[in-house]
Amino acid sequence: MHFMTALRAAWQSRNSLLCVGLDPYPARFPAHLQGRPDAILEFCKGIVDATADLVCCFKPQIAYFAAQRAEDQLEDLIAHIHERHPDTPVILDAKRGDIGSTAAQYAVEAFERFRADAITVNPYMGRDSVEPYLEYADKGVILLCRTSNPGGSDLQFLDVGGGERLYERVARLVANDWNGSGNCGLVVGATFPNEIARVRHIVGDMPLLVPGIGAQGGDIAETMQAGGTAAGTGLMINSSRAILFAGSGEDYALAARRVALETRDAINANR
Repeated sequence: MHFMTALRAAWQSRNSLLCVGLDPYPARFPAHLQGRPDAILEFCKGIVDATADLVCCFKPQIAYFAAQRAEDQLEDLIAHIHERHPDTPVILDAKRGDIGSTAAQYAVEAFERFRADAITVNPYMGRDSVEPYLEYADKGVILLCRTSNPGGSDLQFLDVGGGERLYERVARLVANDWNGSGNCGLVVGATFPNEIARVRHIVGDMPLLVPGIGAQGGDIAETMQAGGTAAGTGLMINSSRAILFAGSGEDYALAARRVALETRDAINANR
């Protein structure tokens, strides 16, 4: 499926702008999953199956799998999502950024090995480092722009001339020069609503992946006011830990569903 087509369809059919981030941390798993060799897969499948009808996409973070030598479970998880929830796009949160020949291998990893529908990419090595991902015209390429961490300002807020900030230059480049196949999006953190509004002004209706809701303290109402499009869409508002670890018992998936539903409804109340 084409990532952008699937994303727009999910916005409408699920009435949801919620993205659930899949950042499995085994030390916080329920007791009945502790010690199982497939614990990461089973935990994430439980979250996915409990929340799929409430989300516009899922976003597994590759480091949480790789650190546990669980890349095979990541492959199986994405395969499970495609099989059980085929209309739900998957963003591989990998934030790759390297020279073109290496980026080409990362693109194969994301789109052919893991079969992700989109990937997060670091744009700070320029167009040739992003081109291998853009060549997969049906896949989403979501580029870091104004990230949610406090240290993002160290570089992203630098003046690059004429009063333009570096994150604004990235937004302009992506919107005007790199998005020839219409498959680009940007990462803009919920912790910076003023910058979300600025990016939205620059890029029009381009999809924005917005981390920082929940544990990081981003405000849903401010995010929607700053980043929503005229159609009330345009956003993938990510929540990870607040949903994943809403419960600690065997009913953890039901607890995750409850918080996901509350989050989706809070987003919709501000559309």
